[in-house]
Amino acid sequence: MRPKDKKLASILTQNGYKLTSQRLAVLDVIANAQEHLTPAAVHRKVSQDHSEIGLVTVYRTLEMLSDLGLICKVDHPGKSSSYTLAPAGHHHHLICSRCGVVADFTECNLGELEQRLARDTGFEIEGHLLQFVGICQHCRKQS
Repeated sequence: MRPKDKKLASILTQNGYKLTSQRLAVLDVIANAQEHLTPAAVHRKVSQDHSEIGLVTVYRTLEMLSDLGLICKVDHPGKSSSYTLAPAGHHHHLICSRCGVVADFTECNLGELEQRLARDTGFEIEGHLLQFVGICQHCRKQS
């Protein structure tokens, strides 16, 4: 197990989750992926070495890892969500509506808006998610 994987596995145990071979396999696939993966793609990759792991187990594991903040879930309009290892720090997403590619960005100037919304609505804002949907440069060139 690589150091990065050991750190992620230790977060699981610190939060009361057992280190099952299924969870470690899903975590390993996500940790080593170069792109955002759908649950079906994670299942295909995991099944290569662990044929006993079902798709429901993959979905449950992805939700648990997302809830712990270890992976990042991206909701694609009209399509399946995808997942990637959560980068350090706050970030947002650009999503291509044609090919589904996801690009991360870190620029965020929403502090003033959050403060105003909290003041106007009485909400105690804990965070925010921001996604832009459009057509990537590659797909635009294809048109």
